Amino acid sequence: MSAPPTPSSSRPTVTEREARQVAEAAREQDWRKPSFAKELFLGRFRLDLIHPHPLPAEEDVQRGEEFLAKLRDFCETKIDGAVIERDARIPDDVITGLKELGAFGMKIDTKYGGLGLTQVYYNKALALVGSANPAIGALLSAHQSIGVPQPLKMFGTQEQKDTFLPRCARTDISAFLLTEPDVGSDPARLATTAVRDGDDYVLDGVKLWTTNGVVADLLVVMARVPKSEQGKGGITAFVVEAASEGITVEKRNAFMGLRGLENGVTRFHRVRVPAAHRIGPEGAGLKIALTTLNTGRLSLPAMCVGAGKWCLKIAREWSAVREQWGKPVALHEAVGSKISFIAATTFALEAVLDLSSQMADEDRNDIRIEAALAKLYGSEMACLMADELVQIRGGRGFETAASLEARGERAVPAEQLLRDLRINRIFEGSTEIMHLLIAREAVDAHLSVAGDLIDPDKSLSDKARAGAQAGVFYAKWLPKLVAGPGQLPRSYADFHPSGHPDLSAHLRHVERAARKLARSTFYAMSRWQGRMETKQGFLGRVVDIGAELFAMSAACVRAEHLRAKGDHGREAYQLADAFCRQSRIRVEELFGRLWTNTDDLDRKVVKGVLGGAYEWLEQGVVDPSGDGPWIAEATPGASTKENVRRAIG
Repeated sequence: MSAPPTPSSSRPTVTEREARQVAEAAREQDWRKPSFAKELFLGRFRLDLIHPHPLPAEEDVQRGEEFLAKLRDFCETKIDGAVIERDARIPDDVITGLKELGAFGMKIDTKYGGLGLTQVYYNKALALVGSANPAIGALLSAHQSIGVPQPLKMFGTQEQKDTFLPRCARTDISAFLLTEPDVGSDPARLATTAVRDGDDYVLDGVKLWTTNGVVADLLVVMARVPKSEQGKGGITAFVVEAASEGITVEKRNAFMGLRGLENGVTRFHRVRVPAAHRIGPEGAGLKIALTTLNTGRLSLPAMCVGAGKWCLKIAREWSAVREQWGKPVALHEAVGSKISFIAATTFALEAVLDLSSQMADEDRNDIRIEAALAKLYGSEMACLMADELVQIRGGRGFETAASLEARGERAVPAEQLLRDLRINRIFEGSTEIMHLLIAREAVDAHLSVAGDLIDPDKSLSDKARAGAQAGVFYAKWLPKLVAGPGQLPRSYADFHPSGHPDLSAHLRHVERAARKLARSTFYAMSRWQGRMETKQGFLGRVVDIGAELFAMSAACVRAEHLRAKGDHGREAYQLADAFCRQSRIRVEELFGRLWTNTDDLDRKVVKGVLGGAYEWLEQGVVDPSGDGPWIAEATPGASTKENVRRAIG
């Protein structure tokens, strides 16, 4: 065996344009299947893509319900969320029990020893177990949604599947390692290297926030491979044995919530990984990661739905017994509006989740935007619902469950839920990054025909060609944004059955709003052209409008589906009606803020803040922060710290 290559200590230096090119190259560029959300952003309300509501196969339902029954019993008898919160650790026997139950193999095919659950039932299971303790939901979802199983299912060789999937289904825990101390959502600057050395790669670098990394047996690691005669290089994905020589878990991190999360800092020093453990070709790592996340992102809204259901239960029970001024607090309008918001929003979130998940199972639609919208919308709305629950509970909402129990009251962990949910607005793409990611997909059709027109690096001939293409596209597209079914009083009449609220009016509003949104986007591109990508405030509002329209559509379709099968149809219509009315108010506000906002002024203030113009405003306080660098040093090399990796089972 030859001597290991010497790792480079220099972090890649990239320009903003180069970073964007890396991200763009990792995108799925083609749209081979229809997408409801993509059409929505183009001003086309394709209700036929989601209605009638798609349904799972009967055998999938039976298998899923049988597992949910077992999982519920386990959650009720074996999981003590208070112990996990107190000890900041999921007990080993709970993890072992989940392995024996098959929970680590929910999404893995039965031929590899997994349960072979559909996305719909996988998400129902995450909602259930996450309600027992969110850290357990994070453990299972990180293992299956972004850990080893999903990338191998989509991109692995048969030999890799045969080797690793049976282990992941029953015995081994996996983790996903992308982030570094100085690299978050900008992977072009990834510093961990994997240098080819014969039949192996040699890994060097440091990874941060490695969810499951402290207890993992298998790792998916993203590393930069230098270009060589053997391959084109680039960011590449590997399956790595966590117990390999040269891997050190240097620290288990602690957070404001998810106290049981096994998340750490992992150092690689001359770690040898067989080339046979590379997933896909060199340079495909980011594409693999983003494609994996297309459905993997649905795990977070699943747990947000579970949180909403619990918020509703506690709000109902508490506000019925707590009295103020002679009547239950629920009957006071100020509190009642919060309860209505929680109930209606939980219904809509579950509608979005189930619809997106079923479409993922059927694989007849492209759901990359739907899944991203579900993650974005679910994480934001769940935080709002938890915050409202704390407010409804008053002082008891701010008090810990342990303190409540110590003085003889029901141990309701409302404040814990608020802390636990907060990370979902950051996990797997922060809200700000999700806005940009979805916006890029939403304007894809425009960039496909007019991208060269606004690209400063393109030649005049390229721009002329793009101008001709754009002229043809917009000549056909723009006239369709003037009128549509949303202006016809009898459109979507199926959604106004006798004796029920009129959901057809909401669908007509969605159709009109979709066309208005597309017109606004087109106007913005015409106005700002190449500067459009810098208008992040505008793009964020466009995406938020799309998220509300998608949620309204899903809520109406779910309500009609439940009515048609005689399952709480009247109540479902009431909830959908309430949600749509609340959502329409938010949509109108967002439309107003597209053009009436403080974005330009905010930029001036930010420049002043960074330039020190307002430092006088910071006077009169002390800074309790400790000493140390803002970003920890992550120079490759041997570890000098104790390995805190904890193997389970």
